[in-house]
Amino acid sequence: MRNFDKKIITASAALISAFYFGQTDSASSKTIDDVVILGSRGSGRSLTETPVPVDIINISKILRQSPVNNISQALNYVVPSFSSTSHTVNDGTDFVDPALLRGLGPDQVLVLLNGKRRYQSSLINVTLTPGRGSVGTDLNAIPAFALDKIEVLRDGASAQYGSDAIAGVVNLGLKRRLGLSGQVFLGGYASPVANNFSGGVDGQTISADLNYGARIGEKGFINVTGSVQYRDPYSRAGVRQGNIYNAYNAINYRALQNGINIDGLYKNITNTSNTQQIINTVKQYASQVDYFSQDFKDQISGANSISALQGLLGKDFTDQELNYRGLERKDFSLRAGQSKLQSAQLFFNSEIPVNEEWKVYSFGGYSYRLGNAGGFYRLPNTERNINAVTPNGYLPQIEANVNDYSLAAGIKGKWNGWNVDLSNTFGKNAFNFGVVNTFNASLIDRSPRTFEAGGSEFLQNTLNLDFSKKYDVLHGLNVAFGGEYRYENYKVNAGNENSYVSYDIFGRVVTAATPDNEKVTDFFGAVRPAGSQVFPGFSPDNAVSGSRNSIAAYADVEIEPTDWWLLEGAIRFENYSDFGSTFNYKLATNVKLAKNFNWRGAVSTGFRAPSLAQIYYSSTSTLIQQGQTTQVGTFRNNSEAAQALGIPKLKQETSQSYSTGITWKIPALSLVFTADAYLIKIKDRVVLTDLFFRPSKINGPDDQVLQSAFDLARASAANFFANAVDSQTKGLDITVSQNTRISEGISLENNLGLNLNQTKRVGDIHASPKLVSQINNYFSEPNRVYFEEAVPRIKATLANTLKFSALTVALRNSYFGKVTDADVLDTNFDGVTESREHFVLNDRIVTDLSVGYDFNKNISATIGSNNIFNILPAKSPDISSLTADNQFVYSRQVSQYGIGGRFVFARVEFKF
Repeated sequence: MRNFDKKIITASAALISAFYFGQTDSASSKTIDDVVILGSRGSGRSLTETPVPVDIINISKILRQSPVNNISQALNYVVPSFSSTSHTVNDGTDFVDPALLRGLGPDQVLVLLNGKRRYQSSLINVTLTPGRGSVGTDLNAIPAFALDKIEVLRDGASAQYGSDAIAGVVNLGLKRRLGLSGQVFLGGYASPVANNFSGGVDGQTISADLNYGARIGEKGFINVTGSVQYRDPYSRAGVRQGNIYNAYNAINYRALQNGINIDGLYKNITNTSNTQQIINTVKQYASQVDYFSQDFKDQISGANSISALQGLLGKDFTDQELNYRGLERKDFSLRAGQSKLQSAQLFFNSEIPVNEEWKVYSFGGYSYRLGNAGGFYRLPNTERNINAVTPNGYLPQIEANVNDYSLAAGIKGKWNGWNVDLSNTFGKNAFNFGVVNTFNASLIDRSPRTFEAGGSEFLQNTLNLDFSKKYDVLHGLNVAFGGEYRYENYKVNAGNENSYVSYDIFGRVVTAATPDNEKVTDFFGAVRPAGSQVFPGFSPDNAVSGSRNSIAAYADVEIEPTDWWLLEGAIRFENYSDFGSTFNYKLATNVKLAKNFNWRGAVSTGFRAPSLAQIYYSSTSTLIQQGQTTQVGTFRNNSEAAQALGIPKLKQETSQSYSTGITWKIPALSLVFTADAYLIKIKDRVVLTDLFFRPSKINGPDDQVLQSAFDLARASAANFFANAVDSQTKGLDITVSQNTRISEGISLENNLGLNLNQTKRVGDIHASPKLVSQINNYFSEPNRVYFEEAVPRIKATLANTLKFSALTVALRNSYFGKVTDADVLDTNFDGVTESREHFVLNDRIVTDLSVGYDFNKNISATIGSNNIFNILPAKSPDISSLTADNQFVYSRQVSQYGIGGRFVFARVEFKF
């Protein structure tokens, strides 16, 4: 299959060459001169004349020709330096795909909507995926069909746009068109690995979009987009290995079949007045388990205490009990793959002239999404299961209710020769967690099956005033300046009590005063865990509301001293109410070295303000040990625990960016070539540390200091967000675009993109003096992998689109370099686990093919496939800690392009 796939690549290249070199003199060429606005406060420039690299993506065209139907999918396949994939069994990250540019974090790329700052998600990524510890912007909260184009600025731009623009800027431009248009999309995964390797089709998606634009007055407009989507989950879980049923499960099941619940005879197995009744009942129904040997039955019959029975009944009888119940091991699989999703979105874009000089504008929208993702299967032989209700265990599920609201309004026009733009942009994300098909095990069979576990909210309001003016000086001078005021608020809302507490045998909340014999246990004496299984709710201790405001001023100058030289400079000052001030600058230039051949370069400083979620988020559990309460989990950066352990308050990340490149346009061939090298140095990057532990023994003065600090923090294990490391990112972007008109009605468009990228931690870890003995927990080996090796260091795309009259054939090949799973394992099975020994997912080439037909100028249809050759990631080695008893056939931590396999689709589009 790989060889066949390579043949497709070769054929694709040959197709380019045949048309590229076979042009006749009579064939007309098309010059690629898309106007770029992003990165400039002037009137815009062509792609080859910008001082920094910018991609312009015709998203309507991408949607029409490819199997993608959301923004992050489109960018992942079209922009080589962009990475975004879905994840599985990772709590909230199942619903929001982390998006990375140039291998940096999701919070190090700024997202704009119609040129205005877009708010971030309230979800902080604390799970085991790329972007761990970061808060990004949820691109998929905006329907792709509402967009006209996407601009991706691949360079630092904090001096122009403020915080977050370290890796670059993504600007989403809403549609302005008039008339009616719409599409219906149907798709699903048709692969031998579908339905947990049973084959067939799963992960079916159906979506419908409708867009309408109307004129307001002579020059005004309003454009509205509605979008709905339903997506089924898919799963790629292997057949479960390991123990599922023990002898007690078999006995209890026989009793349940006769209306007797043995677990109902006690709440704490060590504190019950009917011990003999329990013993007798176990013996009675043990005799009804036919596959027990006579010797084993005799042992049970001879046991005269609970402890004696406990020593016997933990024996595994999985295969025998599966056969008795008519079940198979695959019936206990978790859902390893795409989450279920239902969504409805409504967006608008409008502009209304007030007079010849001024116009008011507004845009925004609402997005509602309901997602469902599975957790780890709760087996019947664990204290997490309630056998009387779910004798075969259960798959708990997280239901995420995600609401996004945004509204921008402004007025712009001319005043004394100046272009003036006054605007206010509001946005809010609310992410609420529900848990279904689960238990609070401490409530046993009285537990509800659904829980409200709380959630998070993020609100941002930005006020901007911008001025710009073009002067007829030398060959052009543009001056811009302005200011910004921004208010932000982050909240964590507590869940219902039963989602996070443990109850004792009397139904009271367990406290430090609760004796062990009043805690609810299973038959083997294991204390049943607190809270809703799979996702314990946020407690009142975790609930918080934190705010800040910032004020900024900037100035931006572009000048063309000659007709072959462009020089650009920008400065920006910002002051934040929580960490102070920052000053940044940028210098960039574009020089025409020859006709159609330019050199460009830029140097800039940048910053990223720590997100409010990184400052205020906490998720702690209270443990009761020997009558004392202690806390375990993620503590707020500004908490007493952080202060006790010497964790400084978060400050801004700072960066230095350097880029240099060339652009070469060959009009006769309708070809554009760009190559840009870059270097990004970042200081004080915010990371989510691993857990630090209270020393159990005193082996030296450092342990004494650390033990005292943990006692002061009232914690036994804690992790934090901290400015812990510095990093360096270097890379190269290459793009080639070429269009050919072969003859009347026949044209070929070719696009090649390549990104080489490497990020490394540099320098020493910035550690608290109190935690130097556990310094590796600041930036552990898994954290290093997420930083350095979890996204492809090499990524390339080659897209060829042949248009023959009403027929369009689109072929795209995407190369994804290798990535590394973060777990440290003995992957070569030599008996020695090296400190940097990991499972490596090798490189892959994924091929997409689609065929579209325009029935007339109003109606078109497209059918095709993403990953048509069903190329799958490397399978994880058979190591139980990595695969969770063969459940995760593919890594759940990293993936270049997903684990779904072949996706087939059909799309019908109309426009009037």
